Amino acid sequence: MRTICETCMHHCSLEPGQRGRCRARKNDGGVIVCENYGRVTSLALDPIEKKPLYRFMPGSRILSVGSYGCNLQCPFCQNHEISMADREEARAEYLSPEELADMARQYAKAGSIGVAFTYNEPLVGWEYVRDAARLVKKAGLKTVLVTNGTASPGVLEELLPLTDAMNIDLKGFTEAYYERLGGDLETVKCFIRRAARDCHVELTTLIVPGENDSASEMEAQATWIAAVESRQGPGEIPLHVTRFFPRYRMTDREATEVGQVYRLAETARKYLKYVFVGNC
Repeated sequence: MRTICETCMHHCSLEPGQRGRCRARKNDGGVIVCENYGRVTSLALDPIEKKPLYRFMPGSRILSVGSYGCNLQCPFCQNHEISMADREEARAEYLSPEELADMARQYAKAGSIGVAFTYNEPLVGWEYVRDAARLVKKAGLKTVLVTNGTASPGVLEELLPLTDAMNIDLKGFTEAYYERLGGDLETVKCFIRRAARDCHVELTTLIVPGENDSASEMEAQATWIAAVESRQGPGEIPLHVTRFFPRYRMTDREATEVGQVYRLAETARKYLKYVFVGNC
């Protein structure tokens, strides 16, 4: 029986045995299953600033975990080996929610604050995030999401009570650009608005030459961010403006000019209190 996956804006309509665009969800006998549940490809103890989160428990470290799959198709993806992989291609090992929470408790003795779900798009496997985050919260530790913000409202509502901070990619600020990446700008804007009311949110925009690097687009984006109602206060959602380097299917162009990244950051600072430059 053909079944629709409700996890993100794509609403993939899947035949039995068929996987969605994210490669991580599958129609199994008429039921959509999270095929990457507990399948871990990456595990590391990172500085919180690497997420990047600069205004959430700065100076701390966090256990970072990633799986495989993503529901966007960014041609510049730096983690394409796992984000664009499926179950057969990904070199993944099973780690139960209980095992991950136990590991987080052990790392807490070395100063880690909890678990960050990152590297691929964690919300294509949101059930694992939910189950592990419940245990992490019970242990008195923090949960962080690094996400593209394209999950459905229902998924976000499930995870918000368990989430302490998010870094959300705001890829650009035009619908045309998002369409080229296989996404939807309005979905991300709605996600950001809802998340910012209940947890700490920081945003990241990768500046790609010739794609999203105009001052007018940054001005529109920063104006919008400044107006978002957030727990942090008006204009206090941090924005990370980061430099593009040739990756994956975008090796045909040069890295973003450093000066342009700084100029766009200055444009954003006219409206936002916290603007950080990355990869420069």
